[in-house]
Amino acid sequence: MTGSDQTEAFVQNIAENQSRLFGYIFSMLGDHTRASDVLQETNLVLWRKRLEFRSGEPFMPWALAIARFQVLAHVRDRGRDRCLLDPELVESLAQETEKQVEHLETIQQSLRLCLGNLSPLNRDLIQQRYYRSSSIKEIAESLDRGASSVKVALLRIRRSLAECVRKRMAEA
Repeated sequence: MTGSDQTEAFVQNIAENQSRLFGYIFSMLGDHTRASDVLQETNLVLWRKRLEFRSGEPFMPWALAIARFQVLAHVRDRGRDRCLLDPELVESLAQETEKQVEHLETIQQSLRLCLGNLSPLNRDLIQQRYYRSSSIKEIAESLDRGASSVKVALLRIRRSLAECVRKRMAEA
């Protein structure tokens, strides 16, 4: 991967995870304005440290660790202000959230593998409904099928994916 490709992939990781980073920061600060400020600080630090990130490694645990330090710095620097959380509580919340993110990434990886095992038709149905946000009616019209037929097909596919993910998680 060229330097330009790595930079593009890094920027894409930051962009795709903004809402998750914000939610993580907001959960510790409880204030929208402060969380927005800390998110911007976190983005700057992520960019400055981009060469430390190893391509192929999970992005979110690394980004959350940086966000945690930014939250702690914010709490420390604003100690004289009325702040909702003390540093120990922020640290405890951060550790718990990071564990949950690791679990979520394992689930997402399992789901990607399970999606890859679907038939092309079923994968297309999932993509139309959940990636392109097409309505049931739109999908039915594009396939020249009834809406109830599409609903049942999506229900079966979701059940199949859930079972596949459960099996993969049990094996892990």
